[in-house]
Amino acid sequence: MIKNGTRLQSQVCDTQVIVVKAAESLDDLRCGGQPMVAVGSSTSGDVAPDPDFAGGTAMGKRYVDDGGAEVLVTKAGTGSLSVGVIALVIKEAKPLPASD
Repeated sequence: MIKNGTRLQSQVCDTQVIVVKAAESLDDLRCGGQPMVAVGSSTSGDVAPDPDFAGGTAMGKRYVDDGGAEVLVTKAGTGSLSVGVIALVIKEAKPLPASD
């Protein structure tokens, strides 16, 4: 199982992430439709991203799934993050309390 602090990279683009909150769902974490690998792992480089998962990632944004998993993008890329075929969504910022 993937643990908090694990650094992963895409096989199809420049995207890199750090796991902030681990969950079992991250065992199938993908970018561009392809499984993510540990940073520093060799990638084939000739794998093309799935057009359905080519929406890109934004640097510094946290992406979450319904299972409580959360990853932080440390390097943006052209592939979209997903768990299996279910796309991750950008975590919304918590609104600050009003200062009267």
